[in-house]
Amino acid sequence: MALSRTAASTEVARRTKVRYFILALIFVITTLNYADRATLSVTGSAIRTEFGLDAIRMGYIFSAFSWAYVLAQVPAGWVLDRFGARRVYAGSIVLWSVFTLLQSSIGLLGSAGAAIAALFALRFAMGAAEAPAFPANAKVVATWFPAHERGTASALFNSAQYFAAVVFTPLMAWITHVCGWRQVYVVMGVGGLVIGCLWLKAMKNPADHPRVNREELEHIVQGGGLATSRRNTAPAERKGASWAVVRQLLGNRMLLGVYLAQYCINVLTYFFLTWFPIYLVQARHMTILQAGFVASLPAICGFLGGVLGGVTSDALIRAGRSLTVARKVPIVGGMLLSTCIIGCNYVDSDWIVVALMSAAFFGKGLGALGWAVIADTAPKEAIGLSGSLFNMFGNVAGIVTPIVIGYLVATQGSFNGALAFVGVNAIVTVFSYLVIVKKIERVELRPA
Repeated sequence: MALSRTAASTEVARRTKVRYFILALIFVITTLNYADRATLSVTGSAIRTEFGLDAIRMGYIFSAFSWAYVLAQVPAGWVLDRFGARRVYAGSIVLWSVFTLLQSSIGLLGSAGAAIAALFALRFAMGAAEAPAFPANAKVVATWFPAHERGTASALFNSAQYFAAVVFTPLMAWITHVCGWRQVYVVMGVGGLVIGCLWLKAMKNPADHPRVNREELEHIVQGGGLATSRRNTAPAERKGASWAVVRQLLGNRMLLGVYLAQYCINVLTYFFLTWFPIYLVQARHMTILQAGFVASLPAICGFLGGVLGGVTSDALIRAGRSLTVARKVPIVGGMLLSTCIIGCNYVDSDWIVVALMSAAFFGKGLGALGWAVIADTAPKEAIGLSGSLFNMFGNVAGIVTPIVIGYLVATQGSFNGALAFVGVNAIVTVFSYLVIVKKIERVELRPA
């Protein structure tokens, strides 16, 4: 027995840990991805003042990104399954960074109308360019990580959205305050181009990576990771996506419940990405600099909740709980906690508002395990497409949320209805996982 334990520890000691480097890389990329999405929320007050935008028009501009992001999801998933995450993700990063950089120049077009049209178009183009990002993340995690590490890995890259707010929201607010809003887009665009080159250089499949040893590869494969060499993948498996596959995925009750839940979770995400800093400025009368720093507090809680949700879920699996229980417990508990965002309507003190927002985003982070569920359930030959459908449904919230909140703010003259709208969606998430989603398991595609 002692010899067996010694041999096991020697094997673990010999095992390389390249998968953690890959996870760190997609964490950095996802942080930048969300920071780029949030540029408009941070610079929005300055842009509204300069170009004379009302709340409704601002809501439509906020939604421009998500219109393209949603429409491009299925094509992005097909491209990912056909050409792989390495090349597709690199192209995605470079394109969205170029479109971010170009947003710094909209004021050069002369008239306010032309500048706003250009801003809408560039946000739309950026949304299309970012479409492969999260499906690529899910594909990389399903490839590089065994099942009992996948919840933590997925939670970490998904928590990058909060880390982006912690690091970049104050930074972008400071740049806006000191240098002007245009410089925000210059800094973020150039940073993305650098990261795109790094990804192309560092990323390979586990079976093809020169730094992955046999022990790490066996650890990944034996634990359910899909670490197949791309050179050895059959052409039929690479195609992955077809309308017959789409119909099967859309006909699966479990997946439909997961898709609905992701839409509702993303209502909270897009409130935070679009209207939250403006809420702090307009409803709580903070300066843009104060709002940038205050917004980082709920983001820190969201990040901590996200990491805790993944760690808890994987710990439940290691303790012998079923995959269904391990994924649902953090999701349901976290989203119930998120409903406390409605309490902001009934308090006057700013510090209580920040505390309630922080609790809500801690809960949202705790429950944001949808990408782990997709990595657990997607058919092996269509991981990119399955992730893209999931992301498409989820990001319809990016179209609906900013527009609905824009109308609610414009018609009611306050954010009360907007916060209630966000809280109700958290309740629907709980309903979806408890009532619609039954057993969580990998989907097997039927022959065409």
